[in-house]
Amino acid sequence: MDSPSAVVLAGGEGIRLRPLTQYRPKPLLPAATTPILEHVFDQLLEAGVTDITVVVGYRQNRVQAYFGSTYRNVPLTYVTQDQQLGSGHALLVAESEVDGPILVVNGDQIVSGRIISDVLAAHTRDVAATVGALNRTDTEAYGGLLLEDGVVTDLVENPVDERPYRLNAGVYAFESRIFEAIRSVESQVGEQSLTDGISELVDSDARVQGVISEGFWADATYPWDLLDVSFELLDGDLVEGSQRADIAATAMVHESATVRPPAVVASDCEIGPGAVIGPYACLGENVTVESNAVVERSVIDKDTRIGVGATVLDCVTGIGVTVGGGTTIPGGPGDVRVDDRVHENESLGALLADRVRDRGGTRYVPGTIVGPDATVAAGTTVRGTISEGTEVRS
Repeated sequence: MDSPSAVVLAGGEGIRLRPLTQYRPKPLLPAATTPILEHVFDQLLEAGVTDITVVVGYRQNRVQAYFGSTYRNVPLTYVTQDQQLGSGHALLVAESEVDGPILVVNGDQIVSGRIISDVLAAHTRDVAATVGALNRTDTEAYGGLLLEDGVVTDLVENPVDERPYRLNAGVYAFESRIFEAIRSVESQVGEQSLTDGISELVDSDARVQGVISEGFWADATYPWDLLDVSFELLDGDLVEGSQRADIAATAMVHESATVRPPAVVASDCEIGPGAVIGPYACLGENVTVESNAVVERSVIDKDTRIGVGATVLDCVTGIGVTVGGGTTIPGGPGDVRVDDRVHENESLGALLADRVRDRGGTRYVPGTIVGPDATVAAGTTVRGTISEGTEVRS
């Protein structure tokens, strides 16, 4: 499959990542210091993709404003999914923009160029669809597929039986008949699923093949997953900072500060005297870490300030957060409530969403989630889930 056109499905919110996705979609959340969708674009270009159509929906203006009309000289065409009615519906929205075989990837999961290249190399015009797969057993939270001699015999979302599933990597090459297959399937709970469309191809005896790849794949379902994904990127040498501390040329690091690899320090950061950064610390653009503060195993988004003597472990922040002087986020594990479910012993010290203001001397109980624009008074102990705009007093 030469000079492929790609469709990137980036219209979803990522509701289980709230409150981080309250004002921006999941594809713009940081993995290390770079938005997930930017990682996706980089890997597409590495695999030789020369034309990209992006399906946007939730907070679409944020995506379009961030990337504009081109990415590294490759044109970006945007189409809008006005309602989030499933991955199959998202692909149908892009139908008018594509012609001939297409590559389809998710814009909120990170896949390496190797997986994409493996799918493209295997796909031929006599095959209705080619699906990228991984030899991983953790298929329950995602999707699995069954293969016989390289042919897909079944696709199942969130499989729980004991059949020998491979993980569906969410990388597909399709001939144009996929569109009619999606339309012919009865929608489930008001949504049209892409995997149901592929299953329709399988059931109609069209040839659907699977390609097992050894490439990198990662997904963030819950807020603490952003830590795991970022650290996997560092360990997998898919971002700078894997074997050393990668410090942007415009960052200012005091001579008495310590940056322990792996770590990434983005542009215009400032690290004060005696501060200790890393290992496994990711500082976004324009982050300030004041004197004698410690940041470890954390993803700190741009425009955030960590105060004098603060300790920040296993932490995820949104944009423009202030962590006051002397505050302690001691790290996980902790029990985290998401909607009506409590996730036990997750490696999350705290999540501080966009523009949280911590006045200093605060202690966060592991697993704490603080919503956007909340203010935490000095000397407070914070636990549980704090709603947007709340004033937390001691």
